[in-house]
Amino acid sequence: MRIGIVCPYSWDVPGGVQFHIRDLAEYFIRLGHEVSVLAPADDDTPLPPYVVSAGRAVPVPYNGSVARLNFGFLSAARVRRWLHEGAFDVIHIHEPTSPSLGLLTCWAAQGPIVATFHTSNPRSRAMIAAYAILQAALEKISARIAVSEYARRTLVEHLGGDAVVIPNGVDVDFFARAEPRPEWQGGTIGFIGRIDEPRKGLPVLMRALPGILAARPETRLLVAGRGDEEEAVATLPAALRSRVEFLGMVSDEDKAALLRSVDLYVAPNTGGESFGIILVEAMSAGAPVLASDLDAFAQVLDQGAAGDLFPNEDADALADAAVRLLADPERRAGLRERGSAHVRRFDWSTVGADIMSVYETVTAGAAAVAADDRATGLRARLGRSRD
Repeated sequence: MRIGIVCPYSWDVPGGVQFHIRDLAEYFIRLGHEVSVLAPADDDTPLPPYVVSAGRAVPVPYNGSVARLNFGFLSAARVRRWLHEGAFDVIHIHEPTSPSLGLLTCWAAQGPIVATFHTSNPRSRAMIAAYAILQAALEKISARIAVSEYARRTLVEHLGGDAVVIPNGVDVDFFARAEPRPEWQGGTIGFIGRIDEPRKGLPVLMRALPGILAARPETRLLVAGRGDEEEAVATLPAALRSRVEFLGMVSDEDKAALLRSVDLYVAPNTGGESFGIILVEAMSAGAPVLASDLDAFAQVLDQGAAGDLFPNEDADALADAAVRLLADPERRAGLRERGSAHVRRFDWSTVGADIMSVYETVTAGAAAVAADDRATGLRARLGRSRD
């Protein structure tokens, strides 16, 4: 099958949607399908052979964050060229309502379109206000996927229609096979995310850290991600700052090794999450997980059976829960075991098969419509010939 996938966000700025699209494309390529991904990217960005650049993106406030998106006449021309050259059997657009390539592709594409909705934002006035503009594009979509029940709810409440829920996928074995690093072991807490994006929750974790260190002074916090490191520790007492180690941006291999090494992975995100791919990656690596009780996180963690939850933005509750877990290796081992079993439902072998089923359904439907149109045209021509 010839599959065209549209990424709305800049390929050179790491994020959950980009990782999902990358892994989905590579999964289908391994199965023998022809896949092309259209994505914003700076001119000097090294791209995999299956990615086509739609040009440089610009920062735009979106869903409580700043996304790098791509829109305009030049982008529209590149979309049309990509569609023409690709001759795709199916086009898979991610975040079709964002002001980026997905919307441009919806307007320009012909044939079966599958859309995946990642956003969970129940107070999105912008989405409601833009409905009239979006409607013409959304009506061309053949099938809709939501990555969680909360993303589905946003779609239903704001745009109408419905979607099948298929979660984000992870290569579970990649994380499970990673080798722990001795330098990252021994009383360590892990955090992975953009340091200077408040909704990722690092400020909450920093407020909790003095309480954790008071009870367990040997603890170290390992932080992986881009951002201002000095600003991140500015609220910590100077004597405690040495207990925080910043690793910067890490490769996929180092991320897996980090998750395999830590005694506890903490996800203190404060909102704007429709899924929680990092939780799935942490469970895949066997890391015990402690996360804020966002609805999406609770769903991924099987309502607390596969990972512990604490009240969102409550730094004291986070500190208490972390101290209890660090002091209880048996509890951590139980979370590790349940998380490793639970996470199998998110493996690409399951998620990819579900997405391919959607592709096959819409392409079969399109083929049936085309065959019916040909038959109708033939009957019309025969009728005219008899006349």
